Amino acid sequence: MSMRNEISTAMSTSKMSKLIKKTLKQKLAVLVPDWNGRVLDVPASGEVLAGPCAVVAFAEEVPKSAWAGYRRIIKISPYARPEDGGAEQVEAWSADLIEGLHQVRLVDEAGEAFTCIYLGSSDSDRVDTGSGMLTRSLRFGVYVPEDSGAALAETGDAWLAALQGWTQQELGSNWSVYGDVWPRGYEMPSVLWRLAGCSTSVAGTSALEVRQQWIGHVLTDHSVLTRQTVTRLARQLAVQSRLAVTETGGEEHEGNTRYITVDEVTADLQTDAYLNGQIRLTLQQRIRRPGTNVPFIREIHHSKGME
Repeated sequence: MSMRNEISTAMSTSKMSKLIKKTLKQKLAVLVPDWNGRVLDVPASGEVLAGPCAVVAFAEEVPKSAWAGYRRIIKISPYARPEDGGAEQVEAWSADLIEGLHQVRLVDEAGEAFTCIYLGSSDSDRVDTGSGMLTRSLRFGVYVPEDSGAALAETGDAWLAALQGWTQQELGSNWSVYGDVWPRGYEMPSVLWRLAGCSTSVAGTSALEVRQQWIGHVLTDHSVLTRQTVTRLARQLAVQSRLAVTETGGEEHEGNTRYITVDEVTADLQTDAYLNGQIRLTLQQRIRRPGTNVPFIREIHHSKGME
């Protein structure tokens, strides 16, 4: 990467970070009215915080996720005066923040979406020496999807297209169904299917068994709807048993319909929806081995007959 590109990327990231922080501050002010809008940046050296408030600070950047996009850690620290409840008040505010931000999709003023994932508390409760208030730092991962151009383009993977088509038909037009990555500006409710692995094995003398492992992410605004949809998709995939695939490779097979079999499907309702996905699905298909138009045993038989 050239120096110019590095500078451009750094400037873009800086602008994005400012928009994210501004959006988070606005959200926090709504979540905890007791702060009266006092959601602050890290105070300067010697500056003393006054009254109940929260401090928002960016921490480390972490490697980009292939499907979730740019990731940045952010710390949110609520401050409570001893006379207002101290540790108990910090505990209550922390619960409000986790409930109000974890797996929540937010949109900044530029129209770009990002998702917050709660990662835990980075340290124990402590007393701020300047103000005497109690505080605790909560760590959230902020995920910003990549540019949506590639994600929204028509996929060339016939298995993924079949899985997306089946999901759309099952859930209806009010759901968005994505493939491979979360797109920038993604909507909810939505489902993302991404390929996690694949394998092949010999099935007889003239066939191969192709197996693919897929992960499904179900993301909604409501935990009950998320849980119901995850279990519904897992159940219906098991009942469906196979999906129709329209072949696209080569004129000879163009438009032909083949089927892939649902081999195994499981659901974990405790798994993070945006980042890890709740559904594990294995699909399989038997295909003819290249160069084998007839079973190998028949080839031997005919060869012997010609001797």
